[in-house]
Amino acid sequence: MTIDDLARPESAEPRTPEPPARPSGWAALRPLVLRLHFYAGVLVAPFLLVAAVSGVLYALSVPAEKLVYAHELEVPVPADATALPLSRQVELARAANPDGTVTAVWPGAEPGATTRVLMADPEAPEGTSMGVFVDPYTGEIRGQLPSYGSSGALPLRTWISGLHVDLHLGELGRNYSELAASWLWVVALGGLLLWIGRRRKNRRALFLPERGPKSRRRTLSWHGTVGLWTVAGLVALSATGLTWSRYAGENIGSVQDRLGGATPALSAAVTPGGAAGAGEHAGHGAGHHPAPAAPKGTDIGIDKAVAAARAAGIDSPEISVVLPAEGAGYVVKETDKQFPVELDSVAVNPADGTVLDELRFADYPLLAQLTRIGIDAHMGVFLGLFNQLALAALGLALVLLVLWGYRMWWLRRPGRPVARGAWRKVPPTMLLPLLAGTALVAWFVPLLGLSLLLFVAVDATAGLVTRLRRRNPATTP
Repeated sequence: MTIDDLARPESAEPRTPEPPARPSGWAALRPLVLRLHFYAGVLVAPFLLVAAVSGVLYALSVPAEKLVYAHELEVPVPADATALPLSRQVELARAANPDGTVTAVWPGAEPGATTRVLMADPEAPEGTSMGVFVDPYTGEIRGQLPSYGSSGALPLRTWISGLHVDLHLGELGRNYSELAASWLWVVALGGLLLWIGRRRKNRRALFLPERGPKSRRRTLSWHGTVGLWTVAGLVALSATGLTWSRYAGENIGSVQDRLGGATPALSAAVTPGGAAGAGEHAGHGAGHHPAPAAPKGTDIGIDKAVAAARAAGIDSPEISVVLPAEGAGYVVKETDKQFPVELDSVAVNPADGTVLDELRFADYPLLAQLTRIGIDAHMGVFLGLFNQLALAALGLALVLLVLWGYRMWWLRRPGRPVARGAWRKVPPTMLLPLLAGTALVAWFVPLLGLSLLLFVAVDATAGLVTRLRRRNPATTP
């Protein structure tokens, strides 16, 4: 008998202990975020690591390309520095590659830069054009190299780009990069929440890593602080990477179109009836009257077409000239993607040099502008060398974050893992909206949803095996 028993009236019944209060807010959510971060870190991190390493290589391949292919890209500038007409340079390129069909011309953007004449060539690898590099001053052919895409990536950058996008495995390999991009923002934001919500003695430990002997605590400090400083860039990489992914990219494009953010198209068509093409943007920018089609064989030539485009406001030194196909005019496009962005374009009638249509980057919907800038930043061409170095630094940071994560996991073994059933501790008022939001994101980003279901299945199976072993210890080896 205790003092409390003596003090309690005879009629009073013993108190039943109250059940512990269910945690709320961050205390309830933290175990769930921690377990998700743990599983994503262990199982998705290999994909993130490959994407990060190949991304660093791609970012550095942009400046490396100028060194590796300096002979094709650069020429000495003579004293008089008088460039040959573009038409003459195209003739010389045709003579050097008579089997190719000229499709576009990229004049040198600065003194000492070669002119790149792009050709459809059966000898070029699939998806590329053959670029013939012409000295604009002497007409010397400096070489021929496959050129890929609107960025004009040459073989080195094209190979590294293929490694980053699909590991050179085609459509099957694209799933790896989409899976990495799908989870990167989840891992980054989850890590941010865990790091900010961690108890610490002083605010300095939030922003700067701890010093001292090597330990799991010190590794966690570096993992958390580097993640904090890079989280915005990592989320941006994830978002821009998803824009051209296979499955999530289609959903993003569909939403963008419904919001009126589709990229407008320039119309270069010239019809026999005298109407400039019937595209949705036909004639809008210029306000010109419909132009008649050129008589067969009539062509003002590339030099006059460029002059007409310059007169219409195409003033960037970096341009691409697409030669006219049947029933279409010249398309002269600015290609300077550095800040300030110069991406205006005009279509020129090959019959008389009149402007068929104009499309100004300033007239793009805001979403289309942001998408264009985001993709260019992801490719390292938006802000030039600064952009490329920033991408390389982000990729290196992601490599370190993955390695630190694995080190923490290794140092903790065989310590107590993150407890299962964390979702049961989340109040229904938080759990239901969380489940609804997760379902929506899983539908919008399919590989994220499928892999999350796989994580849940693995976790449930592991939990079931553990319970069976506890009930039947004799079966445990």
